[in-house]
Parts: sequence; C-alpha cells; structure tokens
Amino acid sequence: MKILTYPKNIKEIENTKDLVDGFIIGIKGMSINANMYIEDLNILKNIDKDIFISLNKNMHNGDLEKIKNILIDLNNYNIKGVLYYDVAVLSIYKSLDLNYDLVWAQEHLTTNSNTINYWNKFGVNYTYLSSDITEEEIIEISKNTKSKLIVNLFGYLPMFVSKRHIVKNYLEYFKLKDNSNMNYMTKENKTYPIIDNNIGTSVYSNNILNGIKTSLNIDVEYIVLNSFNIELSKFIDVIKMFKSVNNDNVN
Repeated sequence: MKILTYPKNIKEIENTKDLVDGFIIGIKGMSINANMYIEDLNILKNIDKDIFISLNKNMHNGDLEKIKNILIDLNNYNIKGVLYYDVAVLSIYKSLDLNYDLVWAQEHLTTNSNTINYWNKFGVNYTYLSSDITEEEIIEISKNTKSKLIVNLFGYLPMFVSKRHIVKNYLEYFKLKDNSNMNYMTKENKTYPIIDNNIGTSVYSNNILNGIKTSLNIDVEYIVLNSFNIELSKFIDVIKMFKSVNNDNVN
C-alpha cells in the first residue's frame, strides 16, 4: 500500500518526497479541491514519484478542446493517471492513444463495486473511493473489483462544491472587503473552512478524518493524506506515523 498526498506547493514536495510514494496535483482552472494548481506542466519533470493529475471539475462545452490538449500534453510526462469527475474526460481519453490510466473520482458516487466494475470495462483502471463509506464497505469493494483503489484516510474532507462564488457574492452584496484566502463558517459550535477561488466555492469538514487504524485493515493500491489547512511540520509527523503504524503501536 502506497501513500499519496495533495501537496500545497513545491516546498512541500521537496520536504516530503522521501516519505511518500506520490502526489495528486491540480491543473489551474480544471480542478477542484486540489492544494496545488499548476499551469506549466514542465514542473512534472522534476518530480520523480507516482504523479496523478486531477481534472475533476464539472466541464463545460468551452472546456472540451482544452481537456483534449491537456490530456495530449500529459502524455509527454511520466504520470500514473488522471482523476476525472466529468465523463467528458473519459470520452476524450478513449479517442486518444495515451499511456497513462484514468481514475474515476466522482467523490460521493464511488461507493460500490458494481459501478466501479462498470467503468473498469471502459478501461478505467483506478477508482478514488468516496470518503462517505465505512471501513467495512472499503474491504467489501476491494474484494469484489479488479480496479485499483485509492482511499483518502487523513485530512479535512471536501463536503460541498459550487461553481458559484458564494463568499465573493456575499461580500459584494453587503459591500464588505476581505482579501483572505480562506474564510470560515460557524454553525452549531462547529467551524468549517471555506475556499472561494477561480473554480468556485468549496466547503470542508470541521474536523480532520484520521483513518490510521483503517490503514491496517484495508488492501488498496494507495491511501491519501491531505495537508489542507495543516502546518507542514505537523503533516510530516502524520506521514511518519502512517508509515510506522502497526497493530502494536496504533493506539
């Protein structure tokens, strides 16, 4: 079982590359819930790890040609796969002769082996499992599919995504000024991080998922640790814990 992370920047990659097996990186304007977005694909040449590129937003007609060009450009780099949400990515991918895999990553929909096997018949060899399912369901899915599985086991979870700029519209309507990169919403004594960027608005869970015990019980290709809103030094400690955990020290 290998470890992937969502790096925030090149500094985080440099500081964690000896601890992890790979990274998930977004493409600017084409990804949601990634921590690092790139425009220049040449950055990938300097990362000698398992690289997955996230193209996981809902696509529009105007995005289709851009998707095709990105998929073709990515074929020039040694990447492991591309995460997709919109089936348009799969359709364009199948029309091309590419040497990397696709990852079905429809977040809240990747919950059962039957649908995973359906997409596997179309040549989708990886599935990024939903964070909504239980450890028992992960184990059941892994026993009933040929698809390689990726499971998020640590970090704040994306709960809600909208293409609308909810925070920016709120500030504009009430004539408020705020240049923060992150906002927070408090409800019932719980605080939720909110990011409003060029793609839209994302709301994250108020608490950190900690699946370190689950990592001992599941058989998947990759587990994902997410550093969003976590200090780098603390996140490095987390990676080391996941690498060294066993049944004797898990508690």
